[in-house]
Amino acid sequence: MRSMTKRDSGPPDDRKDISIPEDVAGSGTLDRLMDTARDYARQATAQNTNTAYGKDWAHFARWCRLKGADPLPPSPELIGLYIADCAAPREGTAARPLSVSTIERRLSGLAWHYQQRGFTMDRKNRHIATVLAGIRRKHARPPLQKEAILPEDILAMVATLSHDLRGLRDRAILLIGYAGGLRRSEIVSLDHSKDDTPESGGWIEVFDAGALLTLNTKTGWREVEIGRGSSKQTCPVHALEQWLHFAKIDFGPVFVRTTRDGKRALEARLNDKHVARLIKQTVLAAGLRSDLPEKERLQLFSGHSLRAGLASSAEVDERYVQKHLGHASVEMTRKYQRRRDRFRINLTKAAGL
Repeated sequence: MRSMTKRDSGPPDDRKDISIPEDVAGSGTLDRLMDTARDYARQATAQNTNTAYGKDWAHFARWCRLKGADPLPPSPELIGLYIADCAAPREGTAARPLSVSTIERRLSGLAWHYQQRGFTMDRKNRHIATVLAGIRRKHARPPLQKEAILPEDILAMVATLSHDLRGLRDRAILLIGYAGGLRRSEIVSLDHSKDDTPESGGWIEVFDAGALLTLNTKTGWREVEIGRGSSKQTCPVHALEQWLHFAKIDFGPVFVRTTRDGKRALEARLNDKHVARLIKQTVLAAGLRSDLPEKERLQLFSGHSLRAGLASSAEVDERYVQKHLGHASVEMTRKYQRRRDRFRINLTKAAGL
């Protein structure tokens, strides 16, 4: 296998760019170790992150080709021009400039790809840092938060689902995702038991009092306890048990595809886009925010609406919510709380005014 040279501007192998000197290449043992090393390297970042970074590099490489420039080696001046172009309005076209958060993500993607090629991209270089600071100052906007799905909302959403096998699965997805405050990727990456599949993102254990989810997330391992609900109709653990029983799932992915008639479970794991579509579909069917046009309603809700809903609705000390969601700080948890009592602590009165 060849070693990637510094003039190679194409995207690196999706198994990660790991190579060995040519004078020792060709050994069967070393080839196998290279495959193993690539597998480990692929697990260093989440698949969604890998996909996003790949698109970031492809966009930058195409921009360089159109400008007659070479993306390698990294040039701070060129990268500064690139992000300026990304932020600038496109006169005479329907294309919209990229948001500040997208540009920052693009820079992260470029830095990652340069690192894979043995280069270092210095984001603190003045040609990058000062342009980015100007973009932030001129174009930054408060983050658009997704609408929280509240208890009455999630109940209305699951009530729209059918009672066939597909409906049982989707009901379990919504209730487990809501009660667990889970990300879309965390829901679909669950396996029935530990070490069932190589791509597992965690597994479940069901007890009399509830279900314990052990998750391997982007922030590390964490356990999520989901207690049983007050009734079987609203209990996430009961919904999960029903799905596992009727789908005959005792090994491998928990949430899998079904046949078109919704009567038989297949082996293929669902991807996280199904969760996003399911949320939007049931939001419309349940009539949530019917005061808004359909397009705006669809933009308001996403997978994060489940996490925001739990954070906003759980009437417990926010430290427990923080642990449940796997946040490193209480400040991050508060960003998810849409109806928190913001003035519970009144420093104005405490200061004597």
